Amino acid sequence: MTTLPAHILVLHGPNLNLLGLREPDVYGKDTLADVNAQLEALSRELGVSVACRQSNHEGELIDWVHEARERFDGVLINPGGYTHTSVALRDAIAALPSDKPCVEVHLSNVYKRETFRHQSLTAPVCVGSIMGFGLQSYLLGLRALAARLSAVSLPPPAPVLMPSEAPRPSRAPRPSQAPRGRSHKRA
Repeated sequence: MTTLPAHILVLHGPNLNLLGLREPDVYGKDTLADVNAQLEALSRELGVSVACRQSNHEGELIDWVHEARERFDGVLINPGGYTHTSVALRDAIAALPSDKPCVEVHLSNVYKRETFRHQSLTAPVCVGSIMGFGLQSYLLGLRALAARLSAVSLPPPAPVLMPSEAPRPSRAPRPSQAPRGRSHKRA
């Protein structure tokens, strides 16, 4: 029996159509087309498919989240400014079934910005949030969502050892010298 690859809906919120033009010192120089191309390339590598959409309209984003209930396995969303203002978008994400996880991403680290951006209404109803890594936030989010959907767990982080706890390198034994045999001298 073959299983179909996970189908992930990628939603870009308001003003993300201006990526590369709007505040490049905050959001980077990558355009929305660059972000989508990178997501599509990574999706092929991960064995999933993505459908990328952008809207400046809250109701359209909500309709797409509702559509995800029936047509997609998970959602990767950058709600943009609606992160901090939209109870309706938050409620739509919360209404996704538990087997349809949603991951929130942001290009910038919202906690290094204006105070009004420090509260996310949508993050508490997502399985995780990734922010502050520019375009990489989207790629990290897609990797995490694909891993979650494939039920392949990410490897646990390596334990942090204090220098006194770290294993000491063992010295390799010196290669043994071959036993010396009789030398044969020719006369």
